Amino acid sequence: MKKSLLLVLTLFSVLAHSQTKTTLQTFDKEEISINSLLNGTLYSPLKQNKKTNLVILIAGSGPTDRDGNQKNLINNSSKYLSEELAKSGIAVFSYDKRIIAQMMAGTVNEATLSFDDFANDAKDVFAYFKNQKKYNKIIIAGHSEGSLIGMLAANNNADAFISLAGAGRTIDAVLVEQIEQQAPFLKEEVQKDLEILKSGKTFELKNQMLASLFRASVQPYMISWIKYNPQAEIKKLKIPVLLINGTKDLQVSVADAELLKKAKPDAELFIIDNMNHIFKEITGDETENMKSYTNPDLPIATKLTNTITAFIKSL
Repeated sequence: MKKSLLLVLTLFSVLAHSQTKTTLQTFDKEEISINSLLNGTLYSPLKQNKKTNLVILIAGSGPTDRDGNQKNLINNSSKYLSEELAKSGIAVFSYDKRIIAQMMAGTVNEATLSFDDFANDAKDVFAYFKNQKKYNKIIIAGHSEGSLIGMLAANNNADAFISLAGAGRTIDAVLVEQIEQQAPFLKEEVQKDLEILKSGKTFELKNQMLASLFRASVQPYMISWIKYNPQAEIKKLKIPVLLINGTKDLQVSVADAELLKKAKPDAELFIIDNMNHIFKEITGDETENMKSYTNPDLPIATKLTNTITAFIKSL
C-alpha cells in the first residue's frame, strides 16, 4: 500500500511532540487543562476584547496532538493555523486528543476507546469556554476525522462550524474507496469485514495485512465510528457552516466536500488550489506531497487562513 493510505488507516501509534519557538511575539499563548484528559494551548490576539471570537480546533484521526503531529509525522499544521488565526485577531484553542494523556500516563486501552468519547470531549471543551462568557462567538472547526466529531459537538450550540478536509461519507465507504485505488486485491475482504462491523459485531482477523484497520482492539472503535454519516449529521446544523478542502488532498477528495455541500446547501464551500490534507501548498507531484507530512518548516497555505478569517468576520 502507498504511504498515503497508511496515514489514514493507522489509527493508533506512538506520539512524538514537537515544539517551535516564536521569534516575534504577535499573540499570546496559554496552556489550559480542561480536565485530566484534555490539555491544549490557547492562542490569543494581543489586543483581545469583548468582540474577540474563539475557534475550537479539533484534530484528525489517530493520536494527533494539538500541533497536528504524530510520531514520525511532524508538520505543525494545526500549530501554524492557530498562530496565523491569532495574528488575524481570532483566538484559537487547539487541544491534544484524550489518547495523548492516556499514552503519557501509560493507561491506553484501545478496546475501550469510542468515537463518542471524542465527540463528548469536544462538547466539554466547548462548555468550558462557553461558561467563561469571554468570547463574542465560539466556532467549532474540525480537521479530517475531527470534522465529524465537530458536527456532533456543535449541535447547534456553537455559533458556527468549519469542516477542514472532512469526509462526506461514512468511514466504511472512504476505506473501501482507498483500498480499491491502492490495494484492490484486498477490496472484497475489506468490504466483508466492514459489513460485520456495521452490524455491530466484531470478528477474528485472519489477514494481518489489515491489522492497522481491523485488529481486535480497534474493532470496537470502528463500530462506534461507522454508524455516523457526515451528510446526515451536517443536515442537523442550523448554524453557519464553512466547508474547506484542497485540490492536492491525498486522503479526502474534493468530492467529499461537495457531498457535504449537497447535504447542506446553505453552507459556504471553498476549494483551495494546491492545498493538501495538512494545509500545505504543494506545487509538485505526490512525492513532494508526502514529504510535507514530515516537514515542520513548510508553512500552511495563506488562502486557508484568509478564508477562515473572512468567514468568521462575516458572522
